[in-house]
Amino acid sequence: MPSCSDRIPTSKRAETLTRFRGEVRSSLAEGVMAVATDIAARTVSVFAVVALLSLTLVSSNSEGDALYALRKSLSDPGNVLESWDPTLVNPCTWFHITCNQDNRVTRVDLGNSKLSGHLVPDIGRLEHLQYLELYKNNIQGTIPTEFGNLKSLISLDLYNNNISGVIPPALGKLKSLVFLRLNDNHLTGQIPRELVEISSLKVVDVSNNDLCGTIPTTGPFEHIPLNK
Repeated sequence: MPSCSDRIPTSKRAETLTRFRGEVRSSLAEGVMAVATDIAARTVSVFAVVALLSLTLVSSNSEGDALYALRKSLSDPGNVLESWDPTLVNPCTWFHITCNQDNRVTRVDLGNSKLSGHLVPDIGRLEHLQYLELYKNNIQGTIPTEFGNLKSLISLDLYNNNISGVIPPALGKLKSLVFLRLNDNHLTGQIPRELVEISSLKVVDVSNNDLCGTIPTTGPFEHIPLNK
């Protein structure tokens, strides 16, 4: 057995024990912090996913609301809008609606569907809409100014209806527009000079209306086969 002289002094043992306890506490604290950090990171990731899903759902519901407003404004004797159910998560499952991979509405195809009624400004909320096809129906009323908010629109086909009023100058904001067919309606007033600013325009048909004034001959109109 070690002699008394070999024993660790009480003060030294206390110091060692204190240091050991401190190291244990430090290790525990680091472990707790690591776990807490991991949990926090996972929580942030979960919240980010939830927020993204919520944003998608809100956007989809907003588009569904806009389209349902159009449905309510139209008479539909052929029940082509029967699938437009506002209780669904988004309108991408509705007939005559096309969406992109992000479930945003890109096409509304309701041409020659025996619809009557009027257009609604709510459609202007469909910021990803590229094709609005409502030709050969019996739609009346005016073209909403809010259609100028359809910044992704490529084709606006409203021909062969009973639409009246003026061509909204706001359509000049549609910088992606290629096809503008408004022929065979009851539109009045002049062709807005704002349309000259749309460099992407390839086809413009405003024939068989009650328009007045001169036809633009500058900008994209210079080389467009314009039907008078």
